[in-house]
Order: sequence, then C-alpha cells, then structure tokens
Amino acid sequence: MSSIQGQAAVITGGTRGIGRALSLAFLEAGASVHSTYQGNEDAAMKTRELAGAHAERLYLSRCDVCDPASVEAFWKGLEERGVNVQILVSNAGIRRDQLLALQKLEDWDAVLDTNLRGSFLMAKHAVPFMLRARYGRIVFVTSPAARHGFAGQASYGASKAGQMGLMRALAREVGRKKITVNCVAPGFIETELIGDLPEELKKEYLAMVPAARFGKPEEVAWAVRMLCDPAASYIHGTTLEVTGGL
Repeated sequence: MSSIQGQAAVITGGTRGIGRALSLAFLEAGASVHSTYQGNEDAAMKTRELAGAHAERLYLSRCDVCDPASVEAFWKGLEERGVNVQILVSNAGIRRDQLLALQKLEDWDAVLDTNLRGSFLMAKHAVPFMLRARYGRIVFVTSPAARHGFAGQASYGASKAGQMGLMRALAREVGRKKITVNCVAPGFIETELIGDLPEELKKEYLAMVPAARFGKPEEVAWAVRMLCDPAASYIHGTTLEVTGGL
C-alpha cells in the first residue's frame, strides 16, 4: 500500500475494540489520528498508552456522535486548528439485542441514533473538508447483520443496513470529486461487542464461520486501512466483508 503519512484521519469510537485497532493502525501508517469517544476515560488513556511513540499524533476528543451540537463542535475545533481531514472512519456503534416484540423504544432509538444518525452527522461535516481538497476517503464500519438478519438484532441490523444505503447514496454524490465512500462489514470479531454474548450463542456463531475462528480487530483495521489508501481510488460504493467466509 502507498503512504497515508501526514494525512489526518478521524475515527469515531476509536478507543475500544475495533476502533482502538483502527487508531493504532493509522498511527503506525504515519497519519495523525483524531479519535472520538463518548465517555470512557480509562479506555481513552489506555489507547494513548498503547500508541507508544506515536502518541504525539493521537488526538482524543469526547464527542457524542448522536448529538448534532457535539459533532459540530468537534469539527469546528478541527477547522479552527487548521486540520485538513482526508479520512473519516465512522466506527462508533452499539447493540441492544432483544426480540422485536419485546424491544423497548428507547433501545431501538439508541441503536439507530448511534449507528446510523451518528454516521450521517459525521459524514455531513467531513464532506465539506474533502470537497475543498477534492480528495477524501470515507469508510462506514457496518455489519453482515444487515444482510443475514440475526434473531434479536432487528435494531442493529436495520441500523447497519441503513449505513449501507447511506454509503451508496453518498458515493454517487461525491465520486467525481475524488472522494471514495465504502463500507467494511466485520463478522464475529473478538471485542467487547460479542464478549457479553452467552457461551452457547458464541458456539453457535462460531459454527457458522467457515474459517472456524472469530476474527481479530487488527484484521478489520487492515481492510479499512487498505480502503483509505490513495491507491484504492477505484474501490467505491461497495461493502468489503471481513467475516471469515460467513
């Protein structure tokens, strides 16, 4: 892959799980990384610690991706500091699993707000930066749940399918400006997101994966990093699955 050294990357939910792996991968590749998190200070400090010698290029910001005012303040801060953002990875996401008939409205709203509304708000503010530069890379971290449909994940699957629709529409809007827009859909990855699943359900999910193992956050980070490379200029409007063949 060619270099993204010196570029500025914004990564939402960038201090835990896949997001942390993304932040570290982009730092390793020479980018300055602006990682957002909602409120877990311990996870943020741990990410800075793991960044090691690259920590001087890691900028951590509390930002609620669901809140228009919080998102606007984050991007305004970047603009005021003269940061030219070339890369957005919209990774922040939550699950509130429950059978549809039993799902609370507030849980449905929380999932759709974080996963889909958050992706929309971050992209809305990122696009003007990229249009001015006539260059950019946007990646939404989605899920094969949008395609497969898993029991108890109606809200999660709907939010992730929405991300794919958002990606496809945005790809048509900005493609002529040398801005690529794609999704990466991780399968079952060894993070906190699946850590709370019952053991029997984990075994059931594992049996579905032809690769016979769960993935690692670093494997997802590699795929996202590839799509954000300058050389990936003709990969546009598509979803790359990192699922072990699910």
